[in-house]
Amino acid sequence: MHAPRTALALTVLSALLTLSACSPGGGGTSSSPQSPKLTSTTPAASGALDEVTWNLPLGEPTTLDPAKVGDYSPSTVVSNLCDPLLRLKADYSVAPGLATSWKRPDPRTLVLELRDDVTFWNGHPMTAKDVVASLERQRDPATQSVNTQVLATVSTITATGDHQVTVRFKSPDELFLKYLVNGFGAVSEAAYLKQAGAGYGTARGGLMCTGPFELKSWKSGESITAVRNDGYWDTALRPRAAELTFRFITDASTLTSALLSGQIDGSYEIPSTVAKALRSADAGTLYYGPSAQTVFVSPTGPASPLADPRITRALSLVLDRDALVRNVFDGAARKEKTFIPSLVWRTGEASDVYAKGYDALPAVPATDVAAARKLVARAAPKKRTVTIAMGAGDQQSLQTLTFLQAGAKKIGLTVVIKQLQPTQMSGLFYDASLREGLDATMALGYVEIPDPLSYAEMFTSPASPMNWTHYDNPEVTSLLTRARAALDPKKSAELFTRAQALYIEDLAIVPIAVPYERMFLNKRLSGAPASFAYINMPWAAQLGATGEGTS
Repeated sequence: MHAPRTALALTVLSALLTLSACSPGGGGTSSSPQSPKLTSTTPAASGALDEVTWNLPLGEPTTLDPAKVGDYSPSTVVSNLCDPLLRLKADYSVAPGLATSWKRPDPRTLVLELRDDVTFWNGHPMTAKDVVASLERQRDPATQSVNTQVLATVSTITATGDHQVTVRFKSPDELFLKYLVNGFGAVSEAAYLKQAGAGYGTARGGLMCTGPFELKSWKSGESITAVRNDGYWDTALRPRAAELTFRFITDASTLTSALLSGQIDGSYEIPSTVAKALRSADAGTLYYGPSAQTVFVSPTGPASPLADPRITRALSLVLDRDALVRNVFDGAARKEKTFIPSLVWRTGEASDVYAKGYDALPAVPATDVAAARKLVARAAPKKRTVTIAMGAGDQQSLQTLTFLQAGAKKIGLTVVIKQLQPTQMSGLFYDASLREGLDATMALGYVEIPDPLSYAEMFTSPASPMNWTHYDNPEVTSLLTRARAALDPKKSAELFTRAQALYIEDLAIVPIAVPYERMFLNKRLSGAPASFAYINMPWAAQLGATGEGTS
């Protein structure tokens, strides 16, 4: 499954199915299955393409409305259709997008200067009114935006010029600007939004954005097709591909066959079982990239045995992460000390502060069954059976939980694995009634903005709907609140790392691993980013021909 991104959008990684492992030879960019070489980009493309067919292995999106996307499939599509005000780069740094610059005349005011040479697909110019409409509609509950929490500190958003927008805050907020890289900051035409109403972003209602590709058609259950925007404002990213078609193959065997035969040109989020078959393929290259994804087990409520941090620490102590990375993730993952991947902060202005804070954290625990038994003996309550939910068919989660199950048995805990259908699994993140009878979930989440604060708040803030165990450490809350209000990056990072040092000790979460991004490209294509940043950048605009034919 997946889980929390930066906000509340939680979904289910339901389609990573079993596949008989093929020969695990070398090839691609992986020097060996156990030590993949990471790259953020692929070699630059050299030519044009008539069409590209791309797969969404997690299935068909339910919407393409930028205000509602917070999951793998819709974000993979929308990032090529709707430009945000700021742009995420392959190394997870931030660059100007539709906004050319920004300034803070005082701590509670943010002024965005907009490009004056941008038009929507219909030829209408983009103005500040479109930006205001795109942001303000996300306050309206009827929009059902997944980003409402971003606006919690905002008092007004005003067009202060044809190409200038001024945001005023109730209190300083250093996260707001960074959220402009994702669907929250995507700009749609105001008039089209009004006309489409609730149908915006659906197969019927369509979209009106400024991105490098224009939505052409959406055939429900079959495909989504986009065509090149020949008038795209960013001349460096005018697509080489004339047409881009997305398919929705979720079956691993079918996906493998489609990629090997060239019926599908490429895909992000290649399951580990599929990766084994593609690693030595002649059809193309399997790339491994840095990722902001993380896998962890999280309790579902305060009555869960896992809500006691002694139990979660005990489970950490029986988990052989080296074996897990090697055997479950096929070597394409790494151990980290927290559930927030380092890619999130590595390119920021305060990376040295975050790095120092990370280095000071306790090491990833080695297996220690004796110590784990002692923790379990001291834990309360005494319930020793733990039911953990996962998405049905998610082989990676099943194998991970099987590892955990074996370790738990050694310390007197019984782990019951409960596989849920996608809608039920996804729903439990929104509906508390669906968590009844469960003690924990297996989660794959990602942090989509370059700031760890957003993710930490989600699990530690007493006001967060994701804080299912009612975790409440007033000092942690105070430090994170002050970190959000600190507009000096280093000051914010210092406050965050102090909070992190505290919650890492008493927050009931079992970090498992940080999986690498896996992307496959047919040999006739190149140019796409290989890092997880693809989720919020116009990755398909960089695709082009290599001169090699389709296999």
